[in-house]
Amino acid sequence: MPILIVVTLVWAFSFSLIGEFLAADVDPYIAVFVRMILAFAALAPFLRLAQTSKRLRFYMMGIGGVQIGLMYILLYHAFLYLTVPEVLLFTIFTPLYIALIDERLLNKKRLPNRWWLAALISVIGAGIIRYQGIDSQFLTGFLLIQGANLCFAAGQVAYKRLKLHSAKEQLQHYALFFLGAAIVSGIGMALFANMARIPITTTHWVVLVWLGLGASGGGYLLWSMASKKVNIGQLATMNNALIPAGLLVNFLIWGQNVQWSQLWLGGLLILYAVWLCRPVGLSGAK
Repeated sequence: MPILIVVTLVWAFSFSLIGEFLAADVDPYIAVFVRMILAFAALAPFLRLAQTSKRLRFYMMGIGGVQIGLMYILLYHAFLYLTVPEVLLFTIFTPLYIALIDERLLNKKRLPNRWWLAALISVIGAGIIRYQGIDSQFLTGFLLIQGANLCFAAGQVAYKRLKLHSAKEQLQHYALFFLGAAIVSGIGMALFANMARIPITTTHWVVLVWLGLGASGGGYLLWSMASKKVNIGQLATMNNALIPAGLLVNFLIWGQNVQWSQLWLGGLLILYAVWLCRPVGLSGAK
């Protein structure tokens, strides 16, 4: 759980960086592809293909292609229609998607009712934090974010169920995760990118390098490893911890207004949801 909290704080900066420095100037397909290539390059030295079955290679690439390749294409496009706070608002359904995918598609047993309740409480808490008026473009942005949420949720559940356990074993395969994401985003870039909107300024490249090496290369590796040490309910509800963290970053760095009473109430509900999902002696809680 501490690793998930640390990664959440790191990712909290990503929303603001994308919204403030990339969304208006850099084509989203190009931005996602550059980010994935950088993350792959960071982890490629640890890759041990000789110790990876062909099935595992394609499985890892498939997870990465969906969870972050396709997800980021949808997310970056959403910033063209929504503000950073609105993007954060529309991610509130991710915990429910995680619970739904795990129970209905991958898990033969029903999830404990308290995990469903925790996911719902997490959504309510995030909604309290970010509920406010939205502009006329909200429907397009909302649908893009929900597509991104589904991709992110499906990838997390699939990786958690993947039979890789030790940190060393995961590190030796994780570059394939980003290779799959790079292939998906590369195809998107080749077909749809506006090549006139390439990153050209120092600021563009500094942000992309940080997002590629830090937020992606390091962040996703740590998040995926940590996901195997918590139960699916905790993983689901931790996804919404990004919302109060992202709003605090928006306030501290960009001076955006924050409704503190809503932030505290919603944040406490999210913390309660995480606590509600704690292991209580259930076998296979992880």
